[in-house]
Amino acid sequence: MFAVIQTGGKQYLVKDGDLLKVEKLEVEAGKEVIFDQVLMLADEDGKNVQIGKPYLEGVSIVAMCEEQGKERTVRVVKYKRKIRYKKVHGHRQRFTKVKVAEVK
Repeated sequence: MFAVIQTGGKQYLVKDGDLLKVEKLEVEAGKEVIFDQVLMLADEDGKNVQIGKPYLEGVSIVAMCEEQGKERTVRVVKYKRKIRYKKVHGHRQRFTKVKVAEVK
C-alpha cells in the first residue's frame, strides 16, 4: 500500500519502509510519530484507491523518528550596485528524518 500524507505544509508519497526528510517535528530520535492527515490511500497495483475530503477518516501512518538535523547552508545575498551595499545571510533549515513503519 502507499499513501499521500500532509505535514509541514507539504505532501509526501509514502510506502512501508520509506525514509523521509520532513519539516522539523517536536519528537525525540527513536520515538514513534503518527501522521493522521492522510489525503489518499491505494494498493500497490493502483486499484482500490481511496481519496479523502480532505482527509481520510480512521487511516494513519506510523513512523519512527531516525534523527533531527539541519540542512546545508543556503546563502541569501542582497546587493545594490553603485552604492556599496551588500548583505549576506545564511540559513539552515531544520528537518526530521523518519522511517515509515506501517500504513494503518
